[in-house]
Amino acid sequence: MDLFRETTFGRLVRLATRGKFLGHDDSSSLLLLEKSRNLQLQSTPSVYNEAFNIENQESNVNENPAVESTTATYSPHNGNDNPPPRDPEKAGDQLLVDWAPNDSHNPRNWSTPKKLFVTFQICLLTTSVYIGSAIYTAGLPGIQQEFQVSAVKALLGLTLFVLGYALGPMVWAPMSEIPYIGRNPIYVGTLFAFVLLQLPVIYASNFSMLMAFRFITGLVGSPVLATGGATIADMYEPQKQAYGIGVWGIAAVFGPAMGPLVGGFAAESKGWKWPIWELMWLSGFCCTVLFFCLPETSSSNILYRRTVRIRAMTGNPKIKCQPEIEAEGMSGKEIGLMVFIRPFTLSFTEPICFLLNLYLALIYGLLYLWFESFPIVFLEMYHFTQGIQGLAFLGILIGSFIIMVPFFYYVYRYVEPQFNDLGQLRPEVRLQPAMVGAFFIPVCLFWFGWSARPSVHWIMPVIGSSFFSMGAFLLFMAVLGYLGDAYPKYIASVFAGNDLIRSSFGAGFPLFANAMYHKLGVGWASSLLGFLSIAFVPIPFILYFYGRRIRMASKMATHDL
Repeated sequence: MDLFRETTFGRLVRLATRGKFLGHDDSSSLLLLEKSRNLQLQSTPSVYNEAFNIENQESNVNENPAVESTTATYSPHNGNDNPPPRDPEKAGDQLLVDWAPNDSHNPRNWSTPKKLFVTFQICLLTTSVYIGSAIYTAGLPGIQQEFQVSAVKALLGLTLFVLGYALGPMVWAPMSEIPYIGRNPIYVGTLFAFVLLQLPVIYASNFSMLMAFRFITGLVGSPVLATGGATIADMYEPQKQAYGIGVWGIAAVFGPAMGPLVGGFAAESKGWKWPIWELMWLSGFCCTVLFFCLPETSSSNILYRRTVRIRAMTGNPKIKCQPEIEAEGMSGKEIGLMVFIRPFTLSFTEPICFLLNLYLALIYGLLYLWFESFPIVFLEMYHFTQGIQGLAFLGILIGSFIIMVPFFYYVYRYVEPQFNDLGQLRPEVRLQPAMVGAFFIPVCLFWFGWSARPSVHWIMPVIGSSFFSMGAFLLFMAVLGYLGDAYPKYIASVFAGNDLIRSSFGAGFPLFANAMYHKLGVGWASSLLGFLSIAFVPIPFILYFYGRRIRMASKMATHDL
């Protein structure tokens, strides 16, 4: 029952029954709170101020939050080691609700099976949404025929969907960080809309309607692409986050790789609408699973709701939690700055963000460009059927599985021992995998381009494509980890800006793929992209050796390590 209590289903049941089912047992907390009022807290800064515990609101004595005077030492939660400044005149008589040691309702203290189950759900959600981009390409011939449009116009359905990926996180990511909202309402609410909005796509009466709803579905399906990693970080300690995010990254590759395969056979047999039906069925199943089984992982939201319950029981308005205090201190101007301005300023004024965002944007653009080059190679050159052609994308998927094992060994053997006692790591250490992965991209492009010819067996370009996912996996894991460590105070804005630039390239690159590959030929078109990727190879090396110096000159990057 504990699993369902914090899910969307559990919260609705509790609301409908007024707490009679799946409710919280807070009665014992009243007695402890009354005792706490008699504690004499010392106000001298150099003396430790005694904190006291309120019994867990979930009726477990050993799993309780702590309530402390705001003049007491700050107990960080969710990895935040730097307490925000406080006004002693306003905070002197407030009580803070915080995590107690080993509190099992802190997501980082969940059992391993529960963490793995939640990670699986985030991976399922990522695949269910990400597959929506590539699965559309399987029906392009049918769309051209039904709406009497050119190949480039038909491809706009992919471009606009990915463009929705770019713009959506600008709103959804900051919203998920607000203590009053949390992550679950964003995930479940937008996914439910994503499922329903597939119907206007399927029954579009004209091409403009089809394009409009492809953009909207990409927009509402985008939250997990920006906050999935944050959900993983909610549960795992910094030393272990690479494993969870690595598995999540495989799910992100799995979607686009499986889209042409799953959609190809459906489109070949039933027409272009059937791949969209498959997308609706998969995302609908995922929405059902998340509705009943996905618990809230935002520690800020969990603490806030716990504080509200305690405040309601006691009638004491001075009981607060740190996330609530921080949220109350943010003005509308600050929220607007975080959502609409800061992602752009960080992306274009910070050299680290600019270079790495541009690099990942190139990789992302190449991925979606391949959705157009593969049909040219495997349909026109090797004469695959539309369904069989989707199997060629499995090379990309297999490559990501192959590289995951040595990457996890590297993290376990070489990275984990470098964390200090506070769970901190020098950010530049994260870039070492990128220094290897950077070489895989040009190798892949040259291999794929010059092995794709009728006189060479089709397995050769498929093998070559696997190097792309190896390089992309190492680059994404290294770069996103580095950006998060280098800009911890602005992590939401940094990732939102990264997603915007990355997805913009992913939206634009496919539009010129067909013309480029037909005019230059597969070999030289791939070589052109290979030479472009070589130009970016020095970036992780430069930042590895000079990144700390650049961070020290920045007003926004961390200077701690």
